[in-house]
Formats: sequence, C-alpha cells, structure tokens
Amino acid sequence: MLELDVLLVPFLKEAYSTLPEDDQARFRNLLDCEDPDLFAWFMRNGAPEDPDHARIVKIILDRVQPD
Repeated sequence: MLELDVLLVPFLKEAYSTLPEDDQARFRNLLDCEDPDLFAWFMRNGAPEDPDHARIVKIILDRVQPD
C-alpha cells in the first residue's frame, strides 16, 4: 500500500538505526501485519492489541505527528 510506504520508508531511513534493538525488532515484526490493519493504526482508527505493535506504532506516529 503506497500510503504506508510514504510513512514507513522515511521512518526506516531516518529513525530506524537510532532505535534500541528491541524497538528495531518490534518494527520488523510490525511489517508482518496486514496492510489494512497498519493503515487503520496509523490513521488512528483503532489500536493494535499487541503491546509491542502498539509501542512501535506510537513511536512512528510521534515522529511524524509530534504533539
């Protein structure tokens, strides 16, 4: 899904390497999720039930939409 690429590719290029190893693993695991789920989470139309997914989604959203 192109919309996800627009969000995730810059995050991967700019922030991934600065994450601790456990968050890098969370990011890699997040990529196994279904695109519709990812899209909903990043559009804030729901939240992941898995706490690891929820953590990395929050990290990504905080980077692109800081308070």
